[in-house]
Amino acid sequence: MADFFDALEDKHVTMIRQQPVFFVATAAADGRINLSPKGYDAFRVLSPTQVAYLDLGGSGNETHAHLAADGRITIMFCNFQQPALILRIYGGGRAVLPQDDEWEALAARFTLLPGTRQIFVIDVESVQTSCGWGVPFMEFQEERQTLKKAHAQANPAEWAAKMSLRISSIDGLPTRATDRYIAGD
Repeated sequence: MADFFDALEDKHVTMIRQQPVFFVATAAADGRINLSPKGYDAFRVLSPTQVAYLDLGGSGNETHAHLAADGRITIMFCNFQQPALILRIYGGGRAVLPQDDEWEALAARFTLLPGTRQIFVIDVESVQTSCGWGVPFMEFQEERQTLKKAHAQANPAEWAAKMSLRISSIDGLPTRATDRYIAGD
């Protein structure tokens, strides 16, 4: 049984804060649907109707391209412990890059990680919870350090040059490139 809410409630925020992983789904009118798992301490509830997450440089920039083209985004959290629960946040999103005016105020809400290239801000349109009875029990062991380590060891100029080339999605949709390397806090 699914329940819908107009905004995040305290019980939703509590559940979100307990999850070590979340999933992000976006799509544009044409092309592939993008679904990505996200880890680290990268998600923030800014208000009952707005959330955000840090995005590190990776294999592509699909979320950015899809949000620029379409704006729709779904965030999903699964509780792998008790109580069984799936929580989805449906909304409209946008990328905030280090060169944008609102970067400093928004970035202050996070502990920046090496290789942070943008922060995605999502305006919550609705929240859905469902039973999660089919989700297995799983235990969190630890975060993988590989991505953070790779970014931390990068030459800042080479990293920035590489990211400057990421101006389109795998389907050819345009993105804006990050203009600087962020070493993290």
